[in-house]
Amino acid sequence: MKILGVDPGSRITGFGLIEAHKLKFNYLASGCIRTKGELTDRITTIFLEIDQIIKHHQPDIVVIERAFMRPDRPNPDAAIKLGHARGAIISAVGMNEVVMVEYSPNQIKKAVVGKGHASKDQVSYMVCESLKLNKAPQEDAADALAGAICHAYHCL
Repeated sequence: MKILGVDPGSRITGFGLIEAHKLKFNYLASGCIRTKGELTDRITTIFLEIDQIIKHHQPDIVVIERAFMRPDRPNPDAAIKLGHARGAIISAVGMNEVVMVEYSPNQIKKAVVGKGHASKDQVSYMVCESLKLNKAPQEDAADALAGAICHAYHCL
């Protein structure tokens, strides 16, 4: 099963593709979609890039991180921008008729690290260990790969 994880962001959207067979994972690809310009331009870029990634890699399922707002630092503007990015990703996935699932950041961290409030460094380390990578991927790509690994643990 090919699983594409996506970590949405309006400026940087991470993606990570793994192949999972039982609980054995193979790293296939990862990277970051970096956007520039006005919000509409950034959202269009995210949509087009995710569409191309799906068309090129043909994943069986796409995992997207569920949006959340920190209660101690609410930022409605950031949440709205994140919502636009998520909408672009969801639209690209839907247009390609690929099944999509969502997990919260805490669910992903708990599945990959063992605790729901793990640090970015802990997530990155466990992604490298799980996929036998020589070096850590970019932070947003590591988060996307963690989402893919989380789904593999939940469905296999």
